[in-house]
Amino acid sequence: MSDGGVSVILRAGDYESAHYALALAAAALAVNKPAVLFFTMSGIRALQGRPPALENWQRDAENRERGVGDYETLLEACVELGGRFIVCEMGLRSLDIDAASLRDDVPFTVAGIVTLLEETKPGMHLVSL
Repeated sequence: MSDGGVSVILRAGDYESAHYALALAAAALAVNKPAVLFFTMSGIRALQGRPPALENWQRDAENRERGVGDYETLLEACVELGGRFIVCEMGLRSLDIDAASLRDDVPFTVAGIVTLLEETKPGMHLVSL
């Protein structure tokens, strides 16, 4: 049985949801708990481009000015600390997004809901944003 950790489903395409998903995952990883980030539907935008095509992106600069961890810092922390990134195959097909158009600095796997459920071990929390 897993000793905690989190699996986060990011299906919204807004900055606040993406930022909070990364914050949750980074916090779990920082205390040596597993973290799975599952990007689906509009949430896939969080991995498109620099900056990503997220609604309310200007909030990132505001967060930085206020001393809140910014998007890139949180994303890099999740990558460096070994977070598991899954991009939903159904979401890619539904929105006609080519996986090759996603960021190449994030080690993601294209898979589905079954993989997400398999990666969410007993004792882990499943959160949807």
